[in-house]
Amino acid sequence: MERLTPRGPPGHPHQREASTCWRLTVRVLEARGLGWADLLSEADPYVVLQLPTAPGTKFKTKTVTNSSHPVWNETFTFLIQSQVKNILELTLYDEDTVTQDDAWFKVLYDVSDLLPGRLLRKTFSLRAQARELSRLDVHVVSKAVAADQDELELVLKGSYEDTQTSALGTASAFCFHYMAAQEAELSGCLKAPGVKLQLKAESCPEELAVHLGFDLCAEERAFLSRRKQVVAKALKQALQLDRDLQEDEVPVVGIMATGGGARAMTSLYGHLLALQKLGLLDCVTYFSGISGSTWTMAHLYGDPEWSQKDLKGPISHVREHLAKSKLEAFSPDCLASYHRELAQRAEQGHTTTFVDLWGLVLEFMLHGRVVDQKLSGQRAALEQGQNPLPLFLSLSVKQNDLQTLDFKEWVEFSPYEVGFLKYGAFVPPELFGSEFFMGRLMKRLPESRICFLEGIWSNIFSLNLLDAWYDFTSSGDTWRQHIRDKIRDLGISKPLTGPISVSLDSEVPPASSGNSSWPETLWMQPGTALAQMFKGFLTSRPLYQHSSNFLRGLQMHKDYCAQKAFTTWADCQSDSSPNQLTPQEPQLCLVDAGYFINTSCPAMFRPGRRLDLIISFDYSLSSPFEVLQQTELDFRARGLPFPRVEPSPKDRRQPRECHLFSDPACPDAPVVLHFPLVNASFKDHSAPGVQRGPAELSAGQIDLTGVSSPYSMFNMTYKEEDFDRLVQLCDYNVRSSQDTILQALRTVLKNRAPEARPPRVQT
Repeated sequence: MERLTPRGPPGHPHQREASTCWRLTVRVLEARGLGWADLLSEADPYVVLQLPTAPGTKFKTKTVTNSSHPVWNETFTFLIQSQVKNILELTLYDEDTVTQDDAWFKVLYDVSDLLPGRLLRKTFSLRAQARELSRLDVHVVSKAVAADQDELELVLKGSYEDTQTSALGTASAFCFHYMAAQEAELSGCLKAPGVKLQLKAESCPEELAVHLGFDLCAEERAFLSRRKQVVAKALKQALQLDRDLQEDEVPVVGIMATGGGARAMTSLYGHLLALQKLGLLDCVTYFSGISGSTWTMAHLYGDPEWSQKDLKGPISHVREHLAKSKLEAFSPDCLASYHRELAQRAEQGHTTTFVDLWGLVLEFMLHGRVVDQKLSGQRAALEQGQNPLPLFLSLSVKQNDLQTLDFKEWVEFSPYEVGFLKYGAFVPPELFGSEFFMGRLMKRLPESRICFLEGIWSNIFSLNLLDAWYDFTSSGDTWRQHIRDKIRDLGISKPLTGPISVSLDSEVPPASSGNSSWPETLWMQPGTALAQMFKGFLTSRPLYQHSSNFLRGLQMHKDYCAQKAFTTWADCQSDSSPNQLTPQEPQLCLVDAGYFINTSCPAMFRPGRRLDLIISFDYSLSSPFEVLQQTELDFRARGLPFPRVEPSPKDRRQPRECHLFSDPACPDAPVVLHFPLVNASFKDHSAPGVQRGPAELSAGQIDLTGVSSPYSMFNMTYKEEDFDRLVQLCDYNVRSSQDTILQALRTVLKNRAPEARPPRVQT
């Protein structure tokens, strides 16, 4: 029995602590009442056992032919670690000689309730953090004269490399990375005689390249201190305060921009221009966006001083390129250029997909040239706290198994780090796309240019048929029911017939005394081969996106379900089974966050940020309040503080330029200033308080929602006058709401006063 003592941040779902390895013995006894599998015969069953936390160990019982009551009585052993969430998978198959074997059902069993040295007989009735990493070096130390075709193939199942093949020579060498507690077996195929191997196993450095922790990174905390000095000066001037603000009195204000293609990009320029004119842009600390809004953000942050300069320059640049025909983006010269760059990315080690091509096409459409900018380079725009911190959001989904609504995880990109809100795992942007295993950097790849990330943030192509069907048929009531089903009820119950008995003879520690309500045992019925094929047809994503998974090999702590930071963002059935979560995936598939909710609000609720005021710029056209109401419903179901979004009947019929929502009964809930994309008083006013003359009325007529509207989601070419009108509309809507914005700032400033709020951790 070996004791390991890794280290890691306490209270984290990937937490590493003093741990003990145990040997788990599993005896598969029998199954009853399996019924008939084929027309002329009973089942030919066998059981496959797997423990993903013990990679490379997969066992199979013998096949019992033509039996509805098979008896196996076979024993298998696993080496497990007590501090890791160990989920035993038992899958019952029916063997077929002609077609692929049918998987009847799968049982997922949490072994943490087993006591050391005690025998537990378990009958499954269907009626009712990271570990130590080791490295194995293999060297060829002697050989006869090698022929050109002489090769050595070595396999270490469960390792990062898995299989390696090398032509034999005097310097032939192999390196495998694997879990220290793994029962590793090295096997090989030697295609030449006279070879001797020298093997050396050693521990890898304990330092991780992945930041595990839900707290803000040191760089962001330092930025907040610098930015608050800028915000304090801006607030003093905007609100005409008679004294300087202390750092803990400075409210945290964030801009939350939604998606909407070129419409969102153009509108966001207008909104930012208005804030700059009012002297309020320097009052903002965070700036989040998804989809088309990220195109504006990526362009602006290419200039380290963008918010201190006149925004008419960047706006003119976008206006020029948005007015051009997009056919040139598909000219032979451009296509050849795309092919060369994609080939270069492949040579560097990146996986290239259609989404990478989309990023290159988007870059040419918006800029007409190669933009040599990277996400890490945006740190220059934050060095003096001179700009808000940009936060770009995406969703991680399953590539082939589930529709987006059934499995989605928020992924945040900032100039400081990229990572998952749910897992509290982040890497520097320079390393996003590089290859990781168990938190260690295995292969560093060059950082991608910003256009490839813009392709990810606006990836509307990796949808499956179920996503498309939901988008076509769903309504607000459908979405609300989905939230209730997924957030509040994660259980499953579907009766089958027949029990399966398994004896688990273990040497494992007692179960932890958590208060988690997550199920101890789950079972799944894969269905017939035809049903699985049909499901695959509905859920596969033909134009998927691939990025290397920096969570690969990390394992969930045995009490991860009791971690509040994890359960806040857990909202699907797979969250109760670590074997189904993202650390088990070799690749990430990232899509536009609008697949779920057209909002970038989740970034504002990361622990340590605690915003006082959110300025919501909503570029949806379906309903002025739908996105914000969906966000409220989702966040309240997750236990996150959010104000009630209850517009009056009059506001629903005739929405104004700005609406304020707050919840005095919930002091932790931010104040929300919501700016829907509407043409209310702009049609009659050329500027706030200035009525249009008869000759100017046509300039105020903007068709936002009509069939012939130039602002549809998929239109990437605007006439110059259409571009100008949309920018002017958004500029007007914000400037006409100046009094409301200033009043909201006074309110949150007052709430920040020490006597107005209960003691809490300051941000």
